[in-house]
Amino acid sequence: MAKALIRKLEHFVRLSSHDKEVLERAAQERQRNLGPHERIMTEGDKPKVVYLVLEGWACRYKHLEDGRRQIVGFFLPGDLCDLNVFILREMDHSISSITSVRVAEISRLSFETILDGHPRITQALWWDALVSMAIQREWTVNLGQRDAMERVAHLLCELFVRLGTAGLTRGKSCDLPVTQAELADATGMSTVHVNRTLQELRNLKLIHLSGRILTIPDLDRLMRAGLFNANYLHLDREGAHLDANE
Repeated sequence: MAKALIRKLEHFVRLSSHDKEVLERAAQERQRNLGPHERIMTEGDKPKVVYLVLEGWACRYKHLEDGRRQIVGFFLPGDLCDLNVFILREMDHSISSITSVRVAEISRLSFETILDGHPRITQALWWDALVSMAIQREWTVNLGQRDAMERVAHLLCELFVRLGTAGLTRGKSCDLPVTQAELADATGMSTVHVNRTLQELRNLKLIHLSGRILTIPDLDRLMRAGLFNANYLHLDREGAHLDANE
């Protein structure tokens, strides 16, 4: 169940077989299934567990008083929904499923036991938390500086690379179960503008969308169109030189 998380963390630190077993046990501690567009946590809730996405897609978002929504992050299989959530007295944002999802609910005691007893996992999780913060910075740049085509192309590149890190791409294709309205909420654009931008990307043969499947014929071309540099995802495995048997 923790396969996607383990594969992602091993981009940062080489985990031992025991480390992997610990993560698998944590993922099986307690699981919860939700349908599409169900609340996982709501702004104002007291956080009690760390959520690990096992299957499906979810998102983090903020609602304005007038009902408008800004998606500020997508959660993919293998993602933890906030590493240090226990620090908060109450949630300052909401988390909702996009598709049907299965999440693992990891208790505070279990999570702290893992952090205290398994330094390699702890190091990998800190790497992952730093990448999450880097993604938020890049999203800020996306909203503030990139034009419409660059915003959408950049987001598609990021999602494809993140899915690949977790072993969830198929050659040049991956699942893309988000609606145009959800892409609009993530990029600060209208749904109509997102539709036009996707059509432009299609016409330039930068992407192919069929149902909920995204195909990127030439990732380098799409990256150039989106001014995408994957350095903020820190996939160079700087921590993976450690000997897992030490």
